[in-house]
Amino acid sequence: MRRAAAAVATGCGIAGATAFIAAAYFARQVVVPKTLRKEDLQIRHVFRAADETLMVELPASARTTAPGRYSIWFANGKGHACIGEVVSTYAGTGTVTRRVERVDSGDFETAKAGIWSGYVYPTPEPLGLPYSDVEIPVENGMAPAWKFPPSQASGDSSTWAIHIHGLGGSKAGALRGVPVADRLGYTSLVVSLRNDQDAPASSDGRYHLGQTEWHDVEAAVSYAVGQGARQIMLFGWSLGASIALQLAASSESRDLISRLVLNAPVVDWSSTLVANARSSMLPGWVARLGLQMLGSSGARWITGLDAPLNFPALDFLARADELSVPILVIHNEGDRSTPFAISREFVARNPELATLLTFRSAEHTQEWNSDPDGWDAAVENWLRNVPPSSSVSL
Repeated sequence: MRRAAAAVATGCGIAGATAFIAAAYFARQVVVPKTLRKEDLQIRHVFRAADETLMVELPASARTTAPGRYSIWFANGKGHACIGEVVSTYAGTGTVTRRVERVDSGDFETAKAGIWSGYVYPTPEPLGLPYSDVEIPVENGMAPAWKFPPSQASGDSSTWAIHIHGLGGSKAGALRGVPVADRLGYTSLVVSLRNDQDAPASSDGRYHLGQTEWHDVEAAVSYAVGQGARQIMLFGWSLGASIALQLAASSESRDLISRLVLNAPVVDWSSTLVANARSSMLPGWVARLGLQMLGSSGARWITGLDAPLNFPALDFLARADELSVPILVIHNEGDRSTPFAISREFVARNPELATLLTFRSAEHTQEWNSDPDGWDAAVENWLRNVPPSSSVSL
């Protein structure tokens, strides 16, 4: 009996240790910045059609056969090509051929592998709009940003749109919203955040899921006000949407914020991270243990955070009544990274303020990519017809 009890205790100890290690690994994966991504997309063939149009042949999958516009990064991130419409699919070989709209950098015709992405614009140049490089004073230095003045002389330079990218991304990911803002005559500011590769690092070098990053965007709001802005619109992508919600609820400048456009928003980080874990076949209870580590001062030796995460403060399902600004939520039901059900519930709790717009998409934050013209038209229509927050002085 004692031997059996000892064996059970040993087994429980090993299982407990394994669960602890798995939870610790999960917690660190959430907050430790990633600098490299594997080029896991095989590029079968790049060739020119009879009319000299550049084409690319890829393995067929849900993402590579999805309608719309996308991109491929290659040559260790130094090369970038914009990928357009599907031209043909071949069931026998399991391949798809798509049109290459442009090559922004690198020798795509010799590329053998790359990364499929929604970042159609790697820099401002392909947008064809006037812009300048500016710097925003933030906590640990200067954060680079792109400023787009209205391209039309009739534009209202006192209305600014600030564009905020997602977790682990770069400001290039937020460029997709700039053309709509420009057509409406707004000045656009596309910002970087602490721990971006081109922005100052936080003191601990860790992501804080918007808990601290929103102060960098608040600094961008102050910059815009100093440049003559009288009202601010926020375009937020994933984490950027969570940051926009923090600003609308907590910023000293919240009375200047007129409307929010939130694409694939992270509304509640706890639910989102547990759902992510489950989709990766990690038990929910292990993920919840990881969240406890992230929220504990005593577990900072594991997470590397200089302060624990406050998940209740990052939950805008619970904080919905703190918001008073019109919100457009854009999401797709197939998003496996940020659950669509949370966006639907958020809008249901804010029926007088929030509107839900859905697009079919194969990936997280690629609603625009699946239908660029439809996305632009729908967002422009909403912005033209939904009055700004009553707190904004026009």
